[in-house]
Amino acid sequence: MQISRVKMLEEAQCANWDILVIGGGATGLGIALDSASRGLKTLLIEQADFAKGTSSRSTKLVHGGVRYLQQGDVILVREALHERGRMLRNAPHLVRDMRFIIGGYRWWERAFYTIGLTFYDLLAGSLGFGRSLPLSKNTVLNEIPALSSANLRGGVVYHDGQFDDSRMAITLALSAQDAGATCLNYVKAVALNKDKYNKVCGVKACDELNGKQFEINAKIVINATGVFVDEIMMLDAPETSKKVRPSQGVHLVVDASFLGGDSALMIPKTTDGRVLFGVPWHGKAILGTTDTPLNEETLEPRALEEEIDFILNQAGQYLAKKPERKDVLSVFAGLRPLAAPSKAGSNSTKEISRSHKIYISDSNLVTITGGKWTTYRAMAEDVLNKALKLVDLKAEPCCTANLKLHGYKKNVDRSTWDYVYGSDIEKIKSLEAKNPELTEKIHPNYTFRKSHVVFAVRKEFAQTIEDVLARRVRLLFLDAKAAKQSAKVVADILAKELEKDDSWKTQQIEAFNKLADGYILK
Repeated sequence: MQISRVKMLEEAQCANWDILVIGGGATGLGIALDSASRGLKTLLIEQADFAKGTSSRSTKLVHGGVRYLQQGDVILVREALHERGRMLRNAPHLVRDMRFIIGGYRWWERAFYTIGLTFYDLLAGSLGFGRSLPLSKNTVLNEIPALSSANLRGGVVYHDGQFDDSRMAITLALSAQDAGATCLNYVKAVALNKDKYNKVCGVKACDELNGKQFEINAKIVINATGVFVDEIMMLDAPETSKKVRPSQGVHLVVDASFLGGDSALMIPKTTDGRVLFGVPWHGKAILGTTDTPLNEETLEPRALEEEIDFILNQAGQYLAKKPERKDVLSVFAGLRPLAAPSKAGSNSTKEISRSHKIYISDSNLVTITGGKWTTYRAMAEDVLNKALKLVDLKAEPCCTANLKLHGYKKNVDRSTWDYVYGSDIEKIKSLEAKNPELTEKIHPNYTFRKSHVVFAVRKEFAQTIEDVLARRVRLLFLDAKAAKQSAKVVADILAKELEKDDSWKTQQIEAFNKLADGYILK
């Protein structure tokens, strides 16, 4: 049984923690799991919901990074490919092998990409997903029926991973909890506490749900807040130079018919030099992404009109049925926490490193930034190994490379939403057996049920309508209008579970509808 939030908050204030992780995205949750599984007393706090930011807004790929191979970053690609294999091995209910098709429109492209992607396969070693092979024109069109056949000469298939990012984040939080960690969402670090030696020894925190402030004591504090790492670093040393330059990536969700098959499309070079993907996901198709340098970070970034037009235009050049604004079911944007460029005023994201970086301040604040979803586990191991050298803490060796994650289930039926829960689906079925009314759908066009909402509150830390519809079930990202239509049903369930009144329900529905409007193209 999950410990209540009230008891978790009490423990956060009373205990002396070995490790305090600030940030509940992929990296922070990975650190919490690594730390707890080594036998360390571990607390994680997140200012909003787990994976509220970047970690729920990816292209849903577990990949080595074909683009980085083009750029010659072999070390980064090799690490990511090995981590890709470990993610599939440790969470097969969430990660799967997917076939990616590159169409060849010039005589030399099929051979060129086959050679390059064979090297990609070799870098994966024994953790590879499958061989890259040249394809005939007819085979390419069988894989992606909606691909434009004009001037198509053939193509190449290669293998990468696909997953559900926020479901993986929740799984990491549950795995960390299984290992003994305490994970709290909606708790913000507002100040750093220091001892008589001027070393960081904890934080002053604020419960964002009620505004109450309290102290947390810890031997090591790790700043894993993604695009917000500079804010925490400046609490430590206000004169610190910025370490992160956000880059925005936008994705459009359209009907699956725009691809027409089960394989993904990869366009290796768009007009701005990026890779563009069309990826099947939960019965829809995701098109993206962009790479737009920004100067400010926010929890709820918004797509720029030029980014939307760019994706529609580029996809339309390769798809027989050209997507238009009216076809977009949801648009979402995420900010990548890239290392700031050394050249002042530079606007090129090509100068910005994709690898992770670790900083340790004079006061022992440990900060990690950069990286990508696929390498979350390796990043966690690296930063924790470095952090443990700062204090005298006895810890077991890292074991996460072969640690089965919460809900581990090798064979799942991906034809229904229920597969994302892995072995936890039995708990949901038990809930429905006792309460048959929970089998009702929250929206007639989708398979999400009332039982999923109850489970999200009782077992998966959900506190708001947004937590449920954006990250526990993915309706906001799949169909924003349908998500708005489901808000009242979800609010009724949440209010009953969390013992809230009608005014809370009204406020929640209004807040969610305003948020969801940002995912709908006008």
